[in-house]
Amino acid sequence: MPRLTAFLLLGLLASLPLAAPAQAPSPTYRVETLAEGLDFPWSVAFLPGGRMLITERGGTLRMYERRRLLDKPVQGVPPVFASGQAGLFDVTLDPEFEQNQILYLSFAHGDQDANQARIVRARLSGYALEDVLPIFTAQPAKRGDAHYGARMAWLADGTLVMGLGDGFDYREQAQQRDSHLGKIIRIHRDGSVPTDNPFLDRQDTLPEIYSFGHRNVQGLVSDLATGRLWAHEHGPRGGDELNRIRAGHNYGWPLITYGLDYTGARVSPYTEMPGLEQPVLQWTPSIAPSGMTLYHGDLFPQWDNSLFVSTLAEKSVRRIPLTQANGVLAAGEQDVLFQELGERIRDVRTGPDGALYLLTDSANGKLLRVVPADAPTSLRQ
Repeated sequence: MPRLTAFLLLGLLASLPLAAPAQAPSPTYRVETLAEGLDFPWSVAFLPGGRMLITERGGTLRMYERRRLLDKPVQGVPPVFASGQAGLFDVTLDPEFEQNQILYLSFAHGDQDANQARIVRARLSGYALEDVLPIFTAQPAKRGDAHYGARMAWLADGTLVMGLGDGFDYREQAQQRDSHLGKIIRIHRDGSVPTDNPFLDRQDTLPEIYSFGHRNVQGLVSDLATGRLWAHEHGPRGGDELNRIRAGHNYGWPLITYGLDYTGARVSPYTEMPGLEQPVLQWTPSIAPSGMTLYHGDLFPQWDNSLFVSTLAEKSVRRIPLTQANGVLAAGEQDVLFQELGERIRDVRTGPDGALYLLTDSANGKLLRVVPADAPTSLRQ
C-alpha cells in the first residue's frame, strides 16, 4: 500500500468513535393478558396457591383465581375517599400470612375538606375482610385529593414502612417533622412505634418518621438480602428521583430539586445543599414513576439484581441494573421496556413464578404477565 494512502487510512480510523463494550443481549419476552376491565388498578399482591389480590383506586379489592378475575369484589373494605389521585392504594401481605391470613391496605380516608393516608390491618376470610383495624393515620388532615404516596414495604426485621406524599399544596411540611406529610414512616405490624426509630427521643418530631424531605413516594422496595431500602418519588416538572433510604436522613424536598414548578417557576435555586441527600438517579424530563420491584427470579437471569420502575408519563418500565465495584453501589445503564404496549403502567411486581406482572392505569386496566418468549407450556396461564 502506498505510504500516503496508508497514512490517510490510519488517520480516518483514528477519527472514528470507539465501539461501545459489548453488552449481553436483552432477553426476548412475551406479554400475556391475564385480566382486563379493571377500574384504575393500583397494586397487586400474590396469595398462596396462585391467587392474586388487586386494588382498584375507586375503593374495590378484586380477587384473581383459577385464571380469571372474579366478578364480585372482596367484601369488607373500609370506606375510601376516592377523588382525583385519592382512593384505595396498596395491598401487602403480612410476613406470616400463610399462618394468620393478615393483610394491610393503604388508602385515602376522610373527605375533600379533611383527608389523610391510612393503613388498616385485616384478616382475609374466604372472599371477605374481617377484624379490620386502623393502625396508622397520617397527621395532620389536609384538603384536596393529591399526593398521598401510600406504597408499603416490609423491612427484614418485620417492620412496615410506607411512603407519604406532601399533599401537593403543603410541600413545606416535607421539612417539618411534626407532620407526616412528605415522609417515610416505620411502624410495627400492630401500628406501634419501633424503639429504634431515628427520632424517637425528639419531642418536636412524630415518632413514626423514618426519613423526610420527600415529595410523593410511590415506589418502595426493601432488599431483604442486603437490608437496603429503595424509594422513588415524583418530581414536579422534571426531577423524579430514585433514592436509597437511610434512617433519619433528609432527602431535600423542597429545599433542593432538579425539577421546576408546574408554572415553570423555580421551586428552589438549589440542586444540592450540605446535609441533604442526593438521589441515586434523577429523571428530567419526568417519567412519572409509579411502582417498583427488585428482580430476583429464574425466568430472566439477565435481569437479576435489577430494579424495575413502572412509569405513567413515559408509558414504560425502566430496568436499572444495580452494580457494585470497589464497595461502591451504582445504578447501571437503563433499559426502557414495554413501550410497545402504549399503556400507562401503574405497578410492576416480581411474581413467585419469576415472571414480571404489570398493571395498566386506565378505566379498562389490565393485569399483564411477562414471560420469556420461549417459555414452556407449563409456565403459561
